[in-house]
Amino acid sequence: MASFTRRPAFPRQRLRTPLIAAGALALSVTLAGCAGVGAERSVGAPGTTQARPGRPAPDGAESAAPVVPARLPGVGSATLAGIPRNARQVVLVTGRGKDSPVSQVVLYRRTSAGWQPGATWPAHNALKGWTDDHHAGDLRSPVGVFTLTDAGGLRPDPGAKLPYDRSVGFTIAGTGFEGESLAGSFDYVVAINYNHEPGTSPLDWTRPLGAGRGGGIWVHVDHGGPTHGCVSLAQEHMKELLRTLDPAQHPVIVMGDAKSLAR
Repeated sequence: MASFTRRPAFPRQRLRTPLIAAGALALSVTLAGCAGVGAERSVGAPGTTQARPGRPAPDGAESAAPVVPARLPGVGSATLAGIPRNARQVVLVTGRGKDSPVSQVVLYRRTSAGWQPGATWPAHNALKGWTDDHHAGDLRSPVGVFTLTDAGGLRPDPGAKLPYDRSVGFTIAGTGFEGESLAGSFDYVVAINYNHEPGTSPLDWTRPLGAGRGGGIWVHVDHGGPTHGCVSLAQEHMKELLRTLDPAQHPVIVMGDAKSLAR
């Protein structure tokens, strides 16, 4: 097993040497084993603006002011309790079912009126769905509320507000569960702080809960199929997400199947 040295917190735009051995590339895939790769196949992972109160509509006319929910739709009291009070941005990932790899992502920002919804995007999660007790290799995404503090990718920083680590360590090859190419899946990623040390690159191997509890759970570029444990979005949506998440707003991701989130 190769030894690992913790990189300094918040690395930025540090392009490492492209002369990387094939074994090291394979290791980087193992560290971030969240893009869906079947065992039977080739192994290969805003500033915000405050909403203005709606003005009274003229007599006989309907108000055009949007409805801002006081609570996050579909999120129950137990899940809400896990959202830090200072969190003003939420990436809400709602899975279609406990055992489904299909999900939906909605961006929310907290305003004085409540939670203002933003973009809604289709997404994938792990092949076997969701779990409250994630372990390495279970092919399920962890249910819960997790902070978002660190980003990175193979491609240049698209304008991320989070610290962005550009590295050839985000190279990946191989095929996914449905035979789709995994190339480009890690062009842009955001580390989900499940068993990840906040303030370090998504590639950091530190596992506060222990290696057996998995890790390398990211939001990354969608490759057209289920993941090992991550959440994946189309590339254009990943770029928008990176430009939106603002550490000053203390962003979190709330993720799980609809039934689990409703608790």
